[in-house]
Amino acid sequence: MSVPLSAPGRLVATAALCLAGLLLAAPAMSQGDKEKKKRRATASAPQPVSAEALRDGQAEARLMAVYKLVAEGRGREALVQAESLARDYPNFQLAQLAVGDLLMSRTRPIRHLGDVAPEPDSARSLQAAATLTELRTESRQRVDAQRSRPPENSVPAQFLELSPRSRHAIAVDASRSRLYLFENTPKGLQLVADYYASVGKLGIEKEVEGDQRTPLGVYFITSRLDPATLKDFYGAGALPINYPNPLDQSRGKTGSGIWLHGTPPDQFARAPLATDGCLVLANPDLERILRTVEPRSTPVVIARQLQWVQPHSVAAERKSFEAVLNAWRTAKTEGDMKRLLGFYAPDFQSYRKKPLDEWTQVLQAETRALKGRELQLKDKSYLRWTDSADTMVVTFGEVAEGARTGPTKRQYWTRRGQQWQIFFEGVIG
Repeated sequence: MSVPLSAPGRLVATAALCLAGLLLAAPAMSQGDKEKKKRRATASAPQPVSAEALRDGQAEARLMAVYKLVAEGRGREALVQAESLARDYPNFQLAQLAVGDLLMSRTRPIRHLGDVAPEPDSARSLQAAATLTELRTESRQRVDAQRSRPPENSVPAQFLELSPRSRHAIAVDASRSRLYLFENTPKGLQLVADYYASVGKLGIEKEVEGDQRTPLGVYFITSRLDPATLKDFYGAGALPINYPNPLDQSRGKTGSGIWLHGTPPDQFARAPLATDGCLVLANPDLERILRTVEPRSTPVVIARQLQWVQPHSVAAERKSFEAVLNAWRTAKTEGDMKRLLGFYAPDFQSYRKKPLDEWTQVLQAETRALKGRELQLKDKSYLRWTDSADTMVVTFGEVAEGARTGPTKRQYWTRRGQQWQIFFEGVIG
């Protein structure tokens, strides 16, 4: 392939070197509003490929192999593999683009990205150019995610401790358009897969309903929606998360319906910035997640950029906060209401905006029910979120000594000065 680029440059740029005629031969897929995309597959849709070909992560891995062959100057082999990939995934636009690049290179050198004379003042040409820009960005995000892997055995800094009841966890790095799936093992969190993911059209930091942004924070999957009940727009299924969470609500954020979901039958992947606020994955990748995660117990951390740390490096933070939580537990065990209420923020609210004076009655009833028995906290999880404030999302089973079961509670703590205070507490199970 006669492309005057260095090997590293070729690796990044290959998928963006386009035969624009390929884009212009058929209308480029719109990245517009949801309503324009909510349509059923037609009789002209490509035939589905085999289950083997639809294995999660395989399409991207094969695309990276094509890029690598091009970087090594093995254009013929690259074309064979690119054509095979495009046949197996006919709606994977980057695969089609790679085929176009490799075919064009047989006739003349590719002088620059998208080396074609556009049709002057053509709406079709403008749409093709916009689609090409999105594909270049998608290609770059996919390549960068493979070149900059998380350090071995590292975890996102938000995961201070995860209960064995949470068998999996998800973290999203919006800056890399990447979703990471972890398994919670006896040895700690282990990264088992990662996938390209699209976020809101206007980026991240959701504030209000309809702003087309993806929220940042610590969330939990609330349910698993049956794809048979959904429109084809959502692909293989959907996993709603609990946006707005109590921290969001305390900040006046609005909106709802933030899901992890798939793509329509005629679309393999979406542009990096393409959704109304949801996180969107290719259907084979989402199917792996649907088979794996458990609603209610699976945390989903969505960050602007993930900070990867070794688990032992957060041990001191975990131990320091655990001392505070144990002091809260002791005060509740002893029925010392004055000391217990000292752990609660003045602006505390529970579900249905129940203020602290009403929650005090709940605490009094719970301490009386203990009848002098020690309160035990089991299956604890600590997830830390730091932005303009320092927040700890704590989940635990609250069990009285001698009892077999008790309620599962979630608390949101915020650090104010040198003191941690609870601004939300509620029963979740």
